[in-house]
Amino acid sequence: MNWLDLVTAVAIAQYIWFGVLVGQARGRYGVHAPAVTGHETFERYYRVQMNTLELLVPMVPAMYLAARYWSPVWVAAAGAVYVVGRFIYLRAYVSDPKTRTLGYSLSAFPLLGLLVAVVAGVFMAA
Repeated sequence: MNWLDLVTAVAIAQYIWFGVLVGQARGRYGVHAPAVTGHETFERYYRVQMNTLELLVPMVPAMYLAARYWSPVWVAAAGAVYVVGRFIYLRAYVSDPKTRTLGYSLSAFPLLGLLVAVVAGVFMAA
């Protein structure tokens, strides 16, 4: 479970870092809170943070649920792919949102796989 805990901590730290980037973009592009629009590049950073939150919320419990039935090392590996995917997503989305597919796929597929693993584990344990 140590690896799973580490990957979870890294994913949370990543989300916090994305929030820092949003704050920096606010200053750089003059988008004052509470506004969330006003400069296209700021909006891209903001969307990356919000999209990351949308996936992080189900990702963390999916990892811990999957680790009840499957090797925590393999579950942590899926979580690590998610984290890498989020970094790729950040770079792609900020530079050109049309190129975000790889990063999104590397983030979403591990989540979907973990959800399937949870359901399979529940039925196998029943």
